[in-house]
Amino acid sequence: MTSQDPALPWYKEGLRFKCTECGKCCTGAPGFVWITQEEMEAMARHLAISVDLFKRRYVRIRNNRLCLVEKKSENNACIFLEGKRCQIYQVRPKQCRTFPWWKENLHSEESWNVAARDCEGINDEAPIVPLSQITEQLEKSHT
Repeated sequence: MTSQDPALPWYKEGLRFKCTECGKCCTGAPGFVWITQEEMEAMARHLAISVDLFKRRYVRIRNNRLCLVEKKSENNACIFLEGKRCQIYQVRPKQCRTFPWWKENLHSEESWNVAARDCEGINDEAPIVPLSQITEQLEKSHT
């Protein structure tokens, strides 16, 4: 394939990103951090509590799906965000692990720039993440 191949995405040369651990992607407008049963079990194990207790404390159902609750009093921050740190980072949900490599952020250069407004890790000084790594993360985010 050449660099002119129309089958390649607009970000074929890679994109600049390095997580700064600012926590901004864990706060803001109300949204949903979708979780699976397996992720819930891993988070409960990590917290050394039962899955039932985990569900009572940290889970709600929206649109017939499981999601984490938010801290309404703290700008809708994720329930597991303390300061700028995720308390379950090692077992965070796939949705969190794959940010910012989400389909909606990669749709166009404009959508990537919109994501950059809230994510300080998307900047001109960040290292270039190659297309192969972006593609791998994008596939993970939708499986």
